[in-house]
This record gives sequence, structure tokens and C-alpha cells, in this order.
Amino acid sequence: MSKLDTLIQQLCPDGVEYKKLGDIATITRGGNLQKKDFTDTGIPCIHYGQIYTKYGLFADKTFTFISKQSASKQKYAEPNDIVMAVTSENLEDVCKCVAWLGDVPAAVSGHTAIIHHGQNPKYLCYYFHSSHFQNQKNRMAHGTKVIEVTPNKLTDILLPVPPLEIQCEIVRILDNFTELTAELTAELTARTKQYNYYLDTLLVSKCTDKVRALKTVCLSIADGDHMPPPKADSGVPFITISNITKNKTIDFSNVMYVPRDYYNKLADKRKARQQDVLYTVVGSFGTPVFVSDNTEFVFQRHIAILRPDKKQILPRYMYFAMQTSDFFKQADKAAKGAAQRTIGLASLGNMKIYVPSLEEQRRIVSILDRFDALCNDLTSGLPAEIEARKKQYEYYRDKLLQF
Repeated sequence: MSKLDTLIQQLCPDGVEYKKLGDIATITRGGNLQKKDFTDTGIPCIHYGQIYTKYGLFADKTFTFISKQSASKQKYAEPNDIVMAVTSENLEDVCKCVAWLGDVPAAVSGHTAIIHHGQNPKYLCYYFHSSHFQNQKNRMAHGTKVIEVTPNKLTDILLPVPPLEIQCEIVRILDNFTELTAELTAELTARTKQYNYYLDTLLVSKCTDKVRALKTVCLSIADGDHMPPPKADSGVPFITISNITKNKTIDFSNVMYVPRDYYNKLADKRKARQQDVLYTVVGSFGTPVFVSDNTEFVFQRHIAILRPDKKQILPRYMYFAMQTSDFFKQADKAAKGAAQRTIGLASLGNMKIYVPSLEEQRRIVSILDRFDALCNDLTSGLPAEIEARKKQYEYYRDKLLQF
């Protein structure tokens, strides 16, 4: 029997009591904190946007301050209070929250609720991130463009309130999961830096006679169709830049489709083959994708397609070469426009990479493939391990918080 089971039997032999949030806490709306009030030093503050961008579950320090002159007009979260963002453009982000674990009060902006309570702050914060709370929140949310859950409605949230000893034990268990995920994330960050170092070390050379323009080592450089394709309920997947992931792969889980006859009429150089390299050239430019199989798909002019001449360059080597910081600098210089910067195909073809012998290319690829798998592989690398730990944490969080 676990320590948690023992505590529940001893302290809650008849079960854990459920209470409304309004019965165990007071809930107030944040103040009139504005970005113009921010300073480098002064009184700690939490802008509601920071809940999404700077804090996870807990915040034991702040990255922003306000001046003493504007402090008197603000509303404050006391140490151990919960600060919850109650408006968002996305339902999923409504009611994102952090437990303020600082030593002093922190000024809090509008569009937030300050939850003052006598419970374990981490326990409440874990509960507010659980599916049990999310299901209740979804029924209370209102709005279309901007979605909101008013602080008054939060008082009706029903949640389990075990004795503090049980809350602390649940927090201890869940903290272990979040700490492990944080350690893995830190490891991924370190490995990614190492990977980028080797990219720039192995794929950049001062030997100018081995530096070649892409157009000289490719059989073709093209882009997708410049006309909007016809839509279909099924057929050949149609991808956009939004389908290209941060791991430099294609996500086919949410795509549109085009008729097969449309795909069949496309020029061959616009149909991706295994070992071609895609490259984003409009808007979010500068991301290469190695085509690892012969999956059929269609794309528009926002994405370029390069077909390497394998007698001169290994496709996998070219994919890595297009990730170096030197290559991105060339891309940034080549991109034209303001609102939506674009790299023309001619400019792309003139961008240069270091092209050593095929034997040397194979050696470099063998080194970088190991780093790439560790940093980007969603089935066996660190991202896969992090994702597995997150799912494990979510499973136990929801299980432990349902009595």
C-alpha cells in the first residue's frame, strides 16, 4: 500500500469531500496593470500574458516589475495565491494559471482572477490543469472571438478538498513527474545547441573552391503551383507551411485534399520524390524538410522543392547544409518584401553551400544523423521521451485528483 493510500484511509475513511471553489477561496479580478508601467526594478508584477509565455505551473520569481509610483493603484496576489488568466482567443488557454510562490505580493493585471485560499497552492494549481477542471471550465466559458470565464462563475467550480497532508503527498508525486520532464527538456536544449554547433562546424568551410551554388548541384529547383488548387473531400493531401513542424517534418494529420487528376497534371519537378528537399520560402521562410518516402502530396508556391544531383551531393547532406546559420543568413538577405518576405527561386538557386567529396559528405551525414535523431525524432529521440513523460504525468495527475 502506498503512502497516499495510507493517508486516505487514516484521514478520509468516508471519502474525500468535494466543495465549491467559492467555499474555500475568495476570487477577485486583477487590476489595471499596463505594459507602460513595467520597469527593470521595483514591485514584482505578473501580466496575464506571462502566464502563457513565461510561467508553467508555478512562479517563484518574476521577470517584470512596476515602479513604486504606480504600485498604489494595483491589485495584488499574496504569496501562495493562484493567478488565473480568464480570457483568451482559444478555449484551451482560458483559465491557464500559475501558483505565485514568491516571498512578497505581486501586482496582477486585468483579464485575470486572483484566487486567495488556505489550501496547498501547488495542489490547486495541478487541479486547475487537470481534465476534471477543464471539463467544468468548458461549460462556463462564453464568447466567440474572445472567450472568457468570469471570476464569479469560478466560484461554482466543484473540486476535491482532502486534508493538507494528502494534498502535500499528491503534490510530491506530481512534482517528480514535472521535474523529470524539466530535466529532459534541459537535456534536449543542450543537445540541440551541440547539434547546431556541429552543423556550423562540419558544413561551413573557408575552402572556397568547394563552395557551390545550389543551382549547380541540383537537377531542378521549383515551387508549388501558383494557382489555388481545387478542393476535394479526399484524394491527394495538400500541405501548407503550417503543416511543417518545428522538427522539420510534415504533419499530415490536418490537411486539405485535391483531386488526383489535378496532381497527375502537375509537372514532375513539382511532385515530391523520396530524397527531395523542401524549403519554406514565403513568410516563415528558412525551414528545410527531407522527404523520407514516396508519399504523394501537393503544395503551393510558399514551399520550394529541390532535387539534388546525387552524382555531386547526397540529398541528406544538402538537407543538413541548408540548416546552418550561414545558410540562414543568406536566406535572410535574399528575402524580399515587408509584410510577407519571400525568397525567389533564382535567389535560392544562387545561395551557396560547402560541397566536399561524396566520401566526406557520408562521414558528416553519419555524425549529424545521430544528433538529428536525438533532437528531433518523435519516435525514439528526446522529443519522444518528453512526450511520453508528459502523457504519463497527465494520466497520473487526472487519476490522483479524482477521488
